[in-house]
Amino acid sequence: MKPDPITIEILRNAFIMAAEEMNAALIRSAYTPVIYESKDCAVALIDSNHRVLGQSSGVPLFLGNLEACTLATEEMYGRSVWGQGDIWIMNDAYLTGTHMHDVTVFAPIFYQGDLAGFAASRAHWLDIGAKDPGVPMDSTEIFQEGVRLPPTLVVRNGEPVEDIWSIIESNVRFPRSAIGDMTAQFAVASIGEHRLGALFDRYGRDTVEAAAEEIFRQSEQLDREAIRAIPDGEYTAEGFLDSDGVGHEPVRIKVRITVEGERLLFDLTGTDGPGRGPINCGAVQTLSACRLAFKYLFNSHQPVNGGTFRPLEVKTKPGSILDARSPAACQFYFTPLGLMIDLICKALSPVLAGTVPAAHYGDGMIFQFTGINPRTEELFLDNEPHVGGWGASRGQDGEDGMIWTLSGNFHDMPIEVFESKFPARITDYGYRQDSAGPGRWRGGNGIIREYQMTTDTEMSLWFERSGNPAWGLLGGKDGAPPDVVINPGTPDETRRLKTNRMPLRKGDTVRCFTGGGGGYGDPLDRDPEAVQADLADGHISADYARRHHGIDYESLNIS
Repeated sequence: MKPDPITIEILRNAFIMAAEEMNAALIRSAYTPVIYESKDCAVALIDSNHRVLGQSSGVPLFLGNLEACTLATEEMYGRSVWGQGDIWIMNDAYLTGTHMHDVTVFAPIFYQGDLAGFAASRAHWLDIGAKDPGVPMDSTEIFQEGVRLPPTLVVRNGEPVEDIWSIIESNVRFPRSAIGDMTAQFAVASIGEHRLGALFDRYGRDTVEAAAEEIFRQSEQLDREAIRAIPDGEYTAEGFLDSDGVGHEPVRIKVRITVEGERLLFDLTGTDGPGRGPINCGAVQTLSACRLAFKYLFNSHQPVNGGTFRPLEVKTKPGSILDARSPAACQFYFTPLGLMIDLICKALSPVLAGTVPAAHYGDGMIFQFTGINPRTEELFLDNEPHVGGWGASRGQDGEDGMIWTLSGNFHDMPIEVFESKFPARITDYGYRQDSAGPGRWRGGNGIIREYQMTTDTEMSLWFERSGNPAWGLLGGKDGAPPDVVINPGTPDETRRLKTNRMPLRKGDTVRCFTGGGGGYGDPLDRDPEAVQADLADGHISADYARRHHGIDYESLNIS
């Protein structure tokens, strides 16, 4: 019997809050700043049929992906593989779709002796034993990117599988952090089991599972209604990445979207690949990114669960950069996905003009440096994404300095934490003036973040979308592309966007510029008061106002 609507809503929110509690425990328990400060993680509570009951806020790129890990394990070993008190670990890039630093830990949940669901988490580990400390920027095969774990038991019947722990500890550069983060992920399993069991105790298992089925049905219905509102037809867009990280040739991403009634197909078979460098992505994660794009456009306010995305189909070409096969390198699997999401929005912009924004700055913009910390005489490693400008939309400017689409709740590293842990100083951090794409509604500004080394180090960079920066819509202009300048204003000044283990000396400065978001609408139609406010706040210069908005600074009476 279907539960009453009030019970359904109580359980809907209970599933979500259980996942949020699980995520909070992971963040509080983690050993490394990329998890406890930057929050590069996500968790999910999953039913016994591998359908999401509740997923936490966090990295939205993992939408509909954590349950793929439990399902893949069951498909490999059979339903009988699940045991009470067991915990599994995996990071195989072709099974999870991500790079191998994103480690997934999951455990079956039993209730009164029967399998009732799963608790799963994914978190970015600082080091996974790749050829270089942290993240290699120039890998050409998966074997250079670290220890690759298929679904592997790490706890059996409540007891550590010590040989697996030893393999992990022996193959990473920061074993204390790796084991600490792994055991923090164990806490997710414990809380998930407790919370799901408490719901079964209070409402009865039959009621909870019937409510979940109704929640799934409602989510599917909402998605089908949203698709029916789009005119049937084919919609296409394509764009190019700067390179695959090893060569210098642009890499094409092409999307073809077909709408037929309640059916929505994302056809990605026109995409290039495989890439010689580390831009390849497993099909599982490509599916997740397509789901993320879908969620940006349709029913964005509705939580994700096992009924979401059922009308969405995704087609990839085996061996392309969006359907990687061994031994393709996958370290920067997310780079083509960011562009792909922007292209999906662009393709549908003619029929979703009031919903779709202009493009955003579009990549993680990774700065990494490593060496021996003179304070501790030990190896250190810092790996940081950077925020940038988002695209404008009808009636709204783009957000300034916000993390890119794939990372969601990810936070940039606070200066105080950075300088307390690493041998460098941040000497400048602020919005990048004039980086916003001009429009009736302007794009968001990127940022400037400047690092000064206080010891000799090695730096690696991965900055993308310089050749295909954030485009505008309906007359809006492009945002500024990214840039990185080493030792600006000196005879040694040089520029890089991608590099691996570039030596830096004590006193060297690295100035990072992230891109701005695209503008929306004709810049000449922008409200003069909005231009004046941007000038007063330092978001744009007087020259920008003259060139793009036709407004003379002297006439604006700026104090």
